[in-house]
Amino acid sequence: MTTRIRDKDVGNPSGNIGLQGVDVPATLAAISKALTGAYLSSTGNAFSSRTASQIVQEHFPPAPNTAGLESGPLFGVQFSQLPCSDLSTRAPLTAGPHRAPLGLSADPGGLPLYKNGVVVGGIGVVSDGDYGFDPDVSDVDTDVEELIAVAGATNYAAPISIRADRVSVDGSTLRYIDRDEDALLSTPSNAPSFTSLQGTTGSLVFVRSYTPGTIQAGQAYGTETSGIRRSTIAEFSNADAYVLSDGAGQNRFPIRGALDGGDVTVPLTEVEVRAVIEEAFGIMSRARGQIRRPLESRAQVSITVVDTRGNVLGLVRGPDAPIFGTDVALQKARTATFFSSASAAADLSATRRSPVLTAPATLDPKINGRVQQVRDFIGDQQALLGTVAFADRSGGNLSRPYFPDGEVGRPPGPLSVPISQFNPFSTGLQEELIEDNIIEHVTHVSTGSPDTAVGCTFMPDAGNGPRLRNGMQIFPGSVPIYRGDTLIGGVGVSGDGIDQDDMISLLGLAEAGRRTGTINNAPVDIRADQILVPLGDTNVRLRYVSCPFSPFLDSDEQNPCAGE
Repeated sequence: MTTRIRDKDVGNPSGNIGLQGVDVPATLAAISKALTGAYLSSTGNAFSSRTASQIVQEHFPPAPNTAGLESGPLFGVQFSQLPCSDLSTRAPLTAGPHRAPLGLSADPGGLPLYKNGVVVGGIGVVSDGDYGFDPDVSDVDTDVEELIAVAGATNYAAPISIRADRVSVDGSTLRYIDRDEDALLSTPSNAPSFTSLQGTTGSLVFVRSYTPGTIQAGQAYGTETSGIRRSTIAEFSNADAYVLSDGAGQNRFPIRGALDGGDVTVPLTEVEVRAVIEEAFGIMSRARGQIRRPLESRAQVSITVVDTRGNVLGLVRGPDAPIFGTDVALQKARTATFFSSASAAADLSATRRSPVLTAPATLDPKINGRVQQVRDFIGDQQALLGTVAFADRSGGNLSRPYFPDGEVGRPPGPLSVPISQFNPFSTGLQEELIEDNIIEHVTHVSTGSPDTAVGCTFMPDAGNGPRLRNGMQIFPGSVPIYRGDTLIGGVGVSGDGIDQDDMISLLGLAEAGRRTGTINNAPVDIRADQILVPLGDTNVRLRYVSCPFSPFLDSDEQNPCAGE
């Protein structure tokens, strides 16, 4: 059975771009849905793939009467947990975090599973041949896939008090499911036993690189075999922190100094990296969570530091941070560092198509042309040569189908596609960079051909792989790291509200700079928010970061990011 990634214009396949209209095995779509429900959730929030749909579209909330509002807060998160990610693990390893074959899903029918208030997994259902999203939250759908997932989650349903529909973002309540158990046509408790169904009504199936076709036990979060465990005192000063482990006791991303000495005169040291992560973790521990329940809970995020080549120099997590943020924090750190670097223009201009799909590998004109599009759009023919510090919020501004964000009738950003071609499966450069990786992986699962390599994109090798080797991210939560006015790395944060993520990265680096006296945030005069984009009738300033007001649980300070 296959399912089709939704077209921009259903019934007009000639207009499809990106991954729109691609047929994929339904099993892969179901796995992505299940992982979405599990990885977006925690003991403080339960999000579904319907929730994901609401927060990744061009207007938030998505509905016919909301045109003109800004895009969803996690715009672009669907292209995380990618099958090519160098952070996500691959079967047969049981230690995670694991990859999602199609990235995170925006198609309703993926729910988290809970036991005693703790998220333990997810369920994903695909049955209708359409792998899509919900473009209108003003109505209530009767979605068969979602109802089957609701039935399957019986006895393991998320606590009502933490579901997405108890969380408000920018004045709108999120969605969890559109119909609950009352809409089911049968009673789940009266369902026939699994053994009576196996081999008759249905059967377990083999999915290459994911499951041998048997039922397997899950791994308890926080145990060594899960791949995420509490840090030791030798690894991190705060005993509340968690790290990624290889399942055999080894920290996969221990704090260390930079590996880019050939490119940077004075690279980040282990002492400096530790200072950034410790200070950011301290800010997180004081910050009020935006997506968590009960109210006044503290924020829980993942924090990552990279050098200018994208090498991971350390990664820690809050104990209950949603798992999706682990991969996304790394994407954010790499993205901010990449676009702030002197290598960005050259790497994009030299990016090729997959050598497997287009042998011999040729340049990718869609990606190669993005450099000039950025330069023309912002009116700077030296852009992407390391003269401007881009945070993820800045690059995100340039990656929306309307610029300024949400303003109907305005042009697309130079890293996006026109609104006539946009949907969550076609976002512009972000999708273009990993499109061939996903197609390689889908082909591998379907036919047994070689899997896509570990390390996303077909950009030039920066030493240990491409600089964006788990993909590009385009929603806020990162800043580049400088020594004076020299770029030396980046810090990325993900797992709570995007303003919280911005604040933790900015203030964590600022405090680390005061502590060490050797590193700093980007000088104000080179930050992206100094750029005024000419739009004919007006000029629009890019953004760098945006911090929440009165963000701390232990202080009434109103604007802690001022002056940083």
